[in-house]
Amino acid sequence: MSEQTLKEKTAKGLFWGGLSNGVQQLLGMFFGIFLARILTVEDYGLVGMLTIFIAIANSISESGFTAALTNKPEFRHEDYNAVFWFNVIAASFLYLVLFLIAPLIATFFGRPELVLLSRVLFLTIVFGALGTAHSAVLFRKLLVKERAKIDLTALIISGFVGVTLAFKGCGYWALAIQSLIYAGMCMLLRWFYTPWRPTWQFHFSPIKEMFTFSVKILFTNMFGHINANIFTVLLGKFYNATDVGLYSQGNKWMSMGYSAIGGMINGVAQPVFAEVNGDKERQVQVLRKMIRFAVFISFPIMLGLAFVGEELIFIAVGEKWLPCVPILQLFCIWGAFCPIQLLYSQIVVAHGKSSFYLKSHIFIGLFQLLIAFLTLRLGILWMVFANVLVNIIVWLSIWHWYVNHLIGICLINVLKDIFPYISMSLIVFLFVYFFTKQIENMYLLFATKVLLSVVIYCFLMFVGKSVIFRECLQFVFRK
Repeated sequence: MSEQTLKEKTAKGLFWGGLSNGVQQLLGMFFGIFLARILTVEDYGLVGMLTIFIAIANSISESGFTAALTNKPEFRHEDYNAVFWFNVIAASFLYLVLFLIAPLIATFFGRPELVLLSRVLFLTIVFGALGTAHSAVLFRKLLVKERAKIDLTALIISGFVGVTLAFKGCGYWALAIQSLIYAGMCMLLRWFYTPWRPTWQFHFSPIKEMFTFSVKILFTNMFGHINANIFTVLLGKFYNATDVGLYSQGNKWMSMGYSAIGGMINGVAQPVFAEVNGDKERQVQVLRKMIRFAVFISFPIMLGLAFVGEELIFIAVGEKWLPCVPILQLFCIWGAFCPIQLLYSQIVVAHGKSSFYLKSHIFIGLFQLLIAFLTLRLGILWMVFANVLVNIIVWLSIWHWYVNHLIGICLINVLKDIFPYISMSLIVFLFVYFFTKQIENMYLLFATKVLLSVVIYCFLMFVGKSVIFRECLQFVFRK
């Protein structure tokens, strides 16, 4: 593949991925506003308590085979067929286990209603497994537009159903059924958009070939999910459903901002890095270019989300959710740096270095678990603050050290790539803060902050002759 072809393919992937994820987050916010205004904080907390079980079960079912299939030099039916049947069998077994232990989960949290709720919600694991191999086909071939259609269609249908059920007074069941329909629609549409079909004749020898690599991705993802959801478990056990709901809402709004960025990058990073594997100089060039693009987007969006957090939450979901604003703001700081860690992890996976991928997640997961227990009695804010600090200082340092070992990318160059965008973002928000300080009306304050921040940031990028900014404009206008 020529450099120009790779550049065009990456640009198209980022464009459609960005468009898809951006629209998804806007739609998610639209439906989320209705749901958050109708449902109680406790409703969100009850569903949030089950998130860690679904995340871990999905990881076990998928077992890292999407990354393993993407790294294989050629597309073979027997590989995808083996992965499909393995996923289905594993997911069915996991659902059966979780179905049986549902009463234990309810007892652990002291909420008997979790028995039936979990048994329904855990069906998403089976639906996800039925579409994993098809999703891997779409991912490998960089069919970002098709993936965008799938995600958007599923989101719209499930969102309308969720809001309708919430209006009818179904409470937490509205969230559960919404998740179930979303998973089911994604599965069906992946089958529709993917020409590949599984066959009954299969054997698991391809699984054995990929297992050494994929099992490390599996354990990595498991530790990642445990790390991401351990707070909901601890808060649900030692605090109450309301605290879990506030935490989940703050994390949710940060995730909506980050998912638009992370999903766009994640959709193209590993396949692109795999294309230039073996040429360290090109890898450094591609990585630095993608880092500049990532921070050009992430710092103004994520820090901006923290900047307008109070006004956004008040306007969107109401005063009852204002206690989640500090949680949102702290998470947004880490969300601004997340794309860098994501790019580092994708280049490591593209090199087939799943051992380090696993070890780093285990180390940081255990370290954060320790920090969470040490700060448990201090309250949610201290727990989140410590978590963010560990992620930025410790985890990013570890990832950079290893990527530098792999391809020789200097820290000073990365800092040079990052500095213009973080400094410009902070300057913009500082100026807008003092300019809008006297505005008391929440709606006017929110609109003024957003409008001024966007205009000034774009102006500074234009005046500063940012290459990324100009390339983005040229690509968009061509489209």
